[in-house]
Amino acid sequence: MSGERKVVCVTGASGFIASWLVKLLLQRNYIVKATVRDPGDAKIKHLHELDGAKERLQIFQANLLEEGSFDSAVEGCEGVFHTASPVTFSANDPQAELLDPAVKGTLNVLSSCAKTQSVKRVVVTSSIATILFNGNPLNPGVVVDETWFSSTAFCKKLNNWYVVSKTLAEEAAWKFAKENKIDLVTLHPGLVIGPFLQSTLNLSVKVILDIVNGAQTYTSPYRIVDVRDVALAHIQALEVPAASGRYLLVGRVTQFCEILKILQHHYPTLQLQEKFKAEKYEPTYQISKEKTESLGINFMPWEVSVRDTVECFMEKGFLKV
Repeated sequence: MSGERKVVCVTGASGFIASWLVKLLLQRNYIVKATVRDPGDAKIKHLHELDGAKERLQIFQANLLEEGSFDSAVEGCEGVFHTASPVTFSANDPQAELLDPAVKGTLNVLSSCAKTQSVKRVVVTSSIATILFNGNPLNPGVVVDETWFSSTAFCKKLNNWYVVSKTLAEEAAWKFAKENKIDLVTLHPGLVIGPFLQSTLNLSVKVILDIVNGAQTYTSPYRIVDVRDVALAHIQALEVPAASGRYLLVGRVTQFCEILKILQHHYPTLQLQEKFKAEKYEPTYQISKEKTESLGINFMPWEVSVRDTVECFMEKGFLKV
């Protein structure tokens, strides 16, 4: 599928990954039907400012928990990208804040796709969270690939409800797709960083800002991938006829100290050495790139992604160096 005047839908279009996806789709001359919770929200201003938006971007209101609310956005589309899903690690009510929106939302989108004969393929933004969390040992000799699955029982014991939500949503998606003969592809990015188009910080880039500001609240190692690679992988997952199954999107598994070195080298005025003491790390391991590279994805150097993230912080006023 080429982009020339093809119609696609992107759910959760104002998000970090989705905004870049919309940008690249418009660059490729797709007509994009984008869903957001509130079309009047000032936070979606950046979508209207994208090149080609005036001619080929249509905004639709949709709610993950409202059955049928994606029907009009999906109607007439050849491809559907479902990116919308809540991301939080501190839910007071996991069922309402995470599980229902992730699982029911995915099924609502797929139900709309099943009603529409024009839909050729659905690409769902899943997460590395649905791959890694199963209690299997991780060490430098381990290579994680697309055959790995997280265990909801294991994650519930840890109260890791975000992982539970993403895992249950993926399971529900594959079951529904099989039953309704939907051509489904799922993508599984790690910690997505890089320049952001929206005006607000999202949780994944905030990890880098927290490192700059001296916080030590995130477990190392980091499974880094650039948002531009993730957005391109979505398009390739739609356009490459042979694309199928699951794809891991991690360009680099790296330790906290390695990120710190990059920041210290390029931004010495931050005086980061004074902010941190030695930390214990979990072992680094490998994540297979073979299947994703078959889509034509050559991962951006992770150092570039870190630097571009920091430059974006400065550009948008979140950081002064």
